[in-house]
This record gives sequence, C-alpha cells and structure tokens, in this order.
Amino acid sequence: MTPPAAPTPLSQVQDWIDAARKVVVLTGAGISTDSGIPDFRGPKGVWTTNPKAEKLSDIRYYVADPEVRRLAWQNRLAHPAWTAEPNSGHRALATLETRGKLHALITQNIDGLHQKAGNTPQRVIEVHGTVLFVICLDCGWRGPMPLIVERLRAGEADPPCLECGGILKSDTISFGQSLKPGVIERALRVAQECDLMLAVGSTLQVYPVAGVVPTAKQFDAKLVIINAQPTQFDDLADAVIRRTISEVLPVICGVS
Repeated sequence: MTPPAAPTPLSQVQDWIDAARKVVVLTGAGISTDSGIPDFRGPKGVWTTNPKAEKLSDIRYYVADPEVRRLAWQNRLAHPAWTAEPNSGHRALATLETRGKLHALITQNIDGLHQKAGNTPQRVIEVHGTVLFVICLDCGWRGPMPLIVERLRAGEADPPCLECGGILKSDTISFGQSLKPGVIERALRVAQECDLMLAVGSTLQVYPVAGVVPTAKQFDAKLVIINAQPTQFDDLADAVIRRTISEVLPVICGVS
C-alpha cells in the first residue's frame, strides 16, 4: 500500500483551523493590497516610495502646520478606501466567522473592509481606528467621514469643526497619538484566549499591537504567519506561508 502523502503547509494549517475552537486573526495592510489599497512599509509601500508621506501621519506636524493638514485632507479625498471592495482574503475571514471559528479579528487597517466583507463589527478590533469617521481634536465631536468629504469637494481645504471651530482629523491613530483606552487591552486578552492565531499581511513591527503574537504563543496557541516578507516572529511560528494572501486564506478557511 502506498503511504499517504505528507501534508502540505496549507493542508496542515487547514487541519489546525478545523480543530481550533477560538481562532484570532491579526491583519495588516498586506491583506488589502489586492483591493487596491497600497501598504506602507512593503517594497512598493506608500512610505517606502515617498518617505515624506509619513510626515502626514504625525500628529505633531498635523496640528502645528495648516499646510500638512491640507495635504492630508487631499490624500483622504483621494483615498482608495472610498471605492475599494473586499477581496477573497477578506471574504474568507468572514467565512471563518460564519463557521463559528473566529474568536476575534484584530486589524491594523483603517479601511473598514473586514466589516464590508461581512465580519461582525463587534468582533473586529480596529487598533488604529477607521478612516470612515472623523473626530474633532478639540471638542471630541465624531461623525461620518462622507460629511467632510462633501465639504472638501465643495472647496474647503482644511475644514474646521462646525461645533467648536477646532481641528478635524480622520478617526485614525497617528504617530504621536495614544491608542484608545481598552483597545490594546482587549487585543491582548483575546490573544490569551485563542488556541490558534493567524498573523496575515503584517510586518509585525508596530507596537504594542505586534505584542499579541508572542502573547498568543505564551498562552500555548499555534501561530501561523502569512506575509510576503520575513518578520521578527517567523522563528516563533508553527507555519510561515509566503504565498498570495487572497489565494491562501480561502483555502485554509474552508471556503467552498
């Protein structure tokens, strides 16, 4: 009798997901590149090709320099998130939730594509906020981004808050800003509770969110890293996959 073939990495990971009770997924910019949203630190990333663009994401420059705010608003106006659609990778993670496997989805992304793909908003932990809302840095008013987009298209270059006249900003976390209270605590908690973690499309360089990966391993979860480039935690992983995310996730998540 011919012995059965050794399992491929994808089939092995699929078996781990099938056996898991609580899967936690951490996603970075890499999962959205096939939806037309460029990443930041990859070989063709926004900050790699244009280092000055990183300045627009620094709260110190944003608050102090009206020209930086005008440029940031123009970038928001042209942001691909307004027309982007979830790809097969996003939809596979929605399937994972439908199967009752997904405990939580921690995302570094601000594009809202996980919710658009069908993941329950309450199950998505947006550690860096969302571009779909805007907030006033002075009075704390929060509202939908399309309201401000309309004002930008009507000719306002740096629209102030209509409640107090203060500085408006997308409800995302910039360099120099603190994370929202409780968000990282929740991310670390679900990492402790999972029995399998998938780290997908993240360089795992940004802290404190990258800390969920060693936390999951510390609490005996299996770890799978799916990313085009090497990460600092590859040696911790039970499997490292360097294939296209939108092709890999449907296979391992059991999309029929």
